[in-house]
Amino acid sequence: MSTTSPTPMPATGSLQLIEAVTERFDGAPVGERRRWSDEFKERAVAAALEPGVNVSALARRLGISPPQLFGWRKASLKKQTQDVAPGAPVPLVEIMLGGVLIRVSPDLDEAALRRILRAVRSA
Repeated sequence: MSTTSPTPMPATGSLQLIEAVTERFDGAPVGERRRWSDEFKERAVAAALEPGVNVSALARRLGISPPQLFGWRKASLKKQTQDVAPGAPVPLVEIMLGGVLIRVSPDLDEAALRRILRAVRSA
């Protein structure tokens, strides 16, 4: 095993200031963030909640990013469950699978929903 000594740092005793100036990339958006009206968001979310809708394709047709629409949809579902008075029935999501109607809470996590769907398919 050979040993090498590290390269010594120059001992000039002076500091150098380096200034980095960033420039806008070609094609980068200019201006403020886009603001979507509440009415537009409500219509987009309503369309995204329709059965069989491909949310990513819908977002692209509307000219927004799919994660944006998924976020709006998630926030809307969360708000719906929070708006329910204590003791009132929680709105459910209905899924028809092989002639079986499955009703689940909109805030059910994905792993639990997968287990339920697997159980129904295997029954």
